[in-house]
Amino acid sequence: MMPAWAKRWRLRALETVARCVPFALLVLRIILRWLPPALLALGIAAPFLLPSFQVQLTFLWIMIVFALCWDILGGQMGYNSFGNIAFFGIGVYTATIVQIGLFQDVAAYTAAAGMQTISLTPDQYFEGLFIGLAAAPVLAVIVAVVLGLALLDLRGHYFAIATLGLGIAAGELAAAWTFVGGSSGVQVPVYPGSLQSGRLLFYFLSAALCITTFITLRWLYTTRFGLAINAIRDDEDKAEALGLHTTRYKIIAWCIGAVFLGLAGGLVGHIIGFIDPREVAFAGASFGVWMILMAILGGKGTLWGPVIGAVIFHVMRELFWTYLFGWQNVAMGVLIVVVVVFFPFGILGWLRRRYPQLFVRDAAQPGAAE
Repeated sequence: MMPAWAKRWRLRALETVARCVPFALLVLRIILRWLPPALLALGIAAPFLLPSFQVQLTFLWIMIVFALCWDILGGQMGYNSFGNIAFFGIGVYTATIVQIGLFQDVAAYTAAAGMQTISLTPDQYFEGLFIGLAAAPVLAVIVAVVLGLALLDLRGHYFAIATLGLGIAAGELAAAWTFVGGSSGVQVPVYPGSLQSGRLLFYFLSAALCITTFITLRWLYTTRFGLAINAIRDDEDKAEALGLHTTRYKIIAWCIGAVFLGLAGGLVGHIIGFIDPREVAFAGASFGVWMILMAILGGKGTLWGPVIGAVIFHVMRELFWTYLFGWQNVAMGVLIVVVVVFFPFGILGWLRRRYPQLFVRDAAQPGAAE
C-alpha cells in the first residue's frame, strides 16, 4: 500500500503536469508556426556561418528534395517506388552532356574515359549549365510518361519489384553506353571561378530547388490533385468506380517527381564533378534507398515528415562517416532497422498519434499549426 503522504505528492505532481501541458502545447504550436521563416533565414545564413560545411549543407537540400519527391508516390499515393533514382540519373547525364555538347564533340570527349577535362569560358559555362538544367527535367518527364504507361497499371509489390528492376537496368545501360562514357564515367566541365564561389552558387541553386519543390507540393496537396492521389492511396478500386482516372493521376504524380529529381540530378553532377553510372547517377543502393528511408523516418504521407526525416538522416549519416569510418555501413544498416521497427509511422506520425491536438487547425486562427 502506498502511504497517504506519497499519494498526496503524486496527486499534486499530476495536477502540476496537467496545468503545464496546455502551456507547453501552445508554445510548441507557436514554434511550429514560425518554423518555416526561421528555417529560411537559417538556410540563407548557413553557408556563411559554417563555411567548412558548405558541401554537406548543399547535399542536405538535395536530400530533402529526394524525400519530398519519393513521398509523392510512396506516401501521398501509396505506391512504393524504387525507380525514382532513374529520373535523377537521367538529370545527371542530361545536364552534363548538353553542356558539353554545346561546345565540343561529346563522343570524342567521353572517349577519353574521364581523363580529359573541358575548360569553358564563364559565358560558355553558365550558358551550358542553365540550358542543361532546363533540358534535364524535360527528358526525365518524357521518360516518366513512357514508363508510367507501362508500369503504373501494376500495384503493390509487383509495382515495387518492377521499379527496382528499372533502377538497376538504367545503371547498367548507362555503364554500357560508350557515348556517355560507359563504365568509365564522365568528367564534368570545370567551374570557371574560384572554389568558394562555385560552392556558394550550387548551394543556393540547391536551396532554391528545395524551396520550390516544397512550395509546389504544398500547393498541389491542397488542390483536386492532392485529393485524387490520396483517394488512390485509400482505395483505388473505389476511386475508379467513382469515375477518377487513376492512371492519369498516377502518371502526373510520377512526372512531377521526375521534374524535381531531374533538376536535382543536374545539380549533383556539377557538385560532385564526376559522373559514375552506378555510384553517382543511378546509385540505387545509396540515393535510391536513402530517399525512401528519409520519408519513412520523418513520416510518409505528410508534407513536413520527409523534410524532418531528411535532416535527421543526413546529420546521422555525416556523423557515421566522421566518427565510425569503416563501420559506417553497419551503422546505416542498424539505423534502417531502428526506423522500420520503432518508427513505422515516422516521427511526425508518432507525434500525430501522441499529441493530436497539435495538428488540429483552428478555424479562428488561419495560421495555426497543422
